[in-house]
Amino acid sequence: MITNNNIQKIEGMTEWLEAVPYDVTRDSLYAAADLYGECDESASLAECYDSRVYEHYLKMGKNARDVRESLARTLHDHGIHMALDAFFEEHDSRLCVGIMGGHALQRSDPMFANIVLLSKRLTEEGFFMLSGGGPGAMEATHLGAWMAGRTQEETIETVRYLAAAAESFNDKAWLKSALDVMHRYPQQQYVSLGIPTWLYGHEPSTPFATHIAKFFENSIREDSILTLAYGGIVYTPGSAGTMQEIFQDAVQNHYLSFGFSSPMVFFGHRYWTEEMPVYPLLQHLMGTGKYKNLLLTLTDEIGEIENVIKEFRSKGV
Repeated sequence: MITNNNIQKIEGMTEWLEAVPYDVTRDSLYAAADLYGECDESASLAECYDSRVYEHYLKMGKNARDVRESLARTLHDHGIHMALDAFFEEHDSRLCVGIMGGHALQRSDPMFANIVLLSKRLTEEGFFMLSGGGPGAMEATHLGAWMAGRTQEETIETVRYLAAAAESFNDKAWLKSALDVMHRYPQQQYVSLGIPTWLYGHEPSTPFATHIAKFFENSIREDSILTLAYGGIVYTPGSAGTMQEIFQDAVQNHYLSFGFSSPMVFFGHRYWTEEMPVYPLLQHLMGTGKYKNLLLTLTDEIGEIENVIKEFRSKGV
């Protein structure tokens, strides 16, 4: 039985769902224009949709105690999840390749340019790129996909421009410089998928991703990133978040959770054997039988990574 008190609660819930600064009935992925469309040279980043939602998110608490807010976020994330399903009805998940790495990677770092060139080449080979959708290595991933079809000279020039304009996402011109590149080199041929979260809302979402699945709930986001990269994952230097992704991916591959194991490629020999010696550990675990089915590669060469990904795809898994 629905009492008058229940009806009042439902009405209050409806009012809240209408008042939150995000669309709880959203049924499509975001694009840069959705998150940053109001940000022009005269507008503050704080006035953008993305920043307004993040401000509300912090105000209500990262773990919302208000049941109305909790429901609103759940409805939003459900819509984004359904939009992801629709995206993969149009794009072959077997061609989805993930690149994981640190958000703090600066645009001037040689690894940034290497990731851009790798992503560009894989995109031109018919793959589409996936990342956590933020700055650093993630931005480099989507910049590379955005520059697919352009010359290497144009791509390197673009990286240099971005590094000179704003090395870090903490720099004021980070967003504007990215939008400037998009205006200078418009493209509609290639897609890439970023999956960021408002949990890390202080890290802006890269506008270079043509499709953006932004979640409130980070656990859904993390699982989606690792689940959807059927074509393999390239690990570039990172810290705690990247470590989590490596071992979560290793578990999926060990148990053949999706019926097969996909490549785990470690880009940066010294980093993954000395600074963060994860690769020798995984080799040891494979040798002792603690882990099985891991397809491991360690390299400093973009061409080798490209060959590993293409060879795996040629097997028709």
